[in-house]
Amino acid sequence: MRTLLIGGGGQLGTELIAAANGRFKIIVPERGELDVTDSRAVGRAMDGAAVELLINCAAFHDLEACENDPGLALQVNATAVSELAHLCRLRSVRLLTFSTDYVFPGDQKTPYDENARPYPLQAYGASKRAGELAALEAWGEGTYIIRTCGLYGPQGSRSRGGNFIAKRLAEAATAEVLEVGSDLICTPTYAADLAAAVLDLMAVPGLDPGVYHLTNEGQCSWAEFTRAGFEAAGVKTRIKAIDRGGDYGPVKRPPYSVLANKRARALGITLPSWPDALERYLGRYLAASTAS
Repeated sequence: MRTLLIGGGGQLGTELIAAANGRFKIIVPERGELDVTDSRAVGRAMDGAAVELLINCAAFHDLEACENDPGLALQVNATAVSELAHLCRLRSVRLLTFSTDYVFPGDQKTPYDENARPYPLQAYGASKRAGELAALEAWGEGTYIIRTCGLYGPQGSRSRGGNFIAKRLAEAATAEVLEVGSDLICTPTYAADLAAAVLDLMAVPGLDPGVYHLTNEGQCSWAEFTRAGFEAAGVKTRIKAIDRGGDYGPVKRPPYSVLANKRARALGITLPSWPDALERYLGRYLAASTAS
């Protein structure tokens, strides 16, 4: 399947390229990243490559930056996604784009499935929800939205200066004790597992469009995640779990944002547990650290 990838240099895009395995011919622009807000350039790239699927991994997801500039968040996460949907509709090309657990308010104690009512608490989640609605309105017959949670991978997040566990490991090199929050419950998701599941999903014949949840299995706090990572990596730094009472600075976060992969599971697509994923990620991380 000829597939144009926007955001191929990020932590998910690089894993999608690695996971393609011949089923998908991933096309990445030769002259660097496509600007997702430049619809003319995207249209030219689509026509030049004669694509059947457009995957959008580009996003503005720095929480505080989105809060400080909600207009830019809407431009990248909603308006640009709407334009992609229009481009795809005109060419009968399927669109796959990504969203977030932060479309939910965290007001329940059981995982959110695809039918749960979104109610974002902050500008980032609001912009991603706006993008979902705009894309489905513009090209509902051909739009696939993947909501995921706590993404991490070897490439790291450029806007956040790496990924959560890699930053904690770096901090542990000079600390005997690290304080990590225990009051946000979610499912950190390994980019390699997400990429493989996404491509499995898009390869399903006659796949219905709409919203799908894809995360690793299980749930944990960030303190539990960090402790498990340190144990797997043999790091002796002690983790002190801190209940911050929801006080994470100027941006509200959902206290519980675990997603239920209901639609994907019905198709036989499942992801490994978060501890299994974390251990495999750390194997790559430590091997790369040793090699360098």
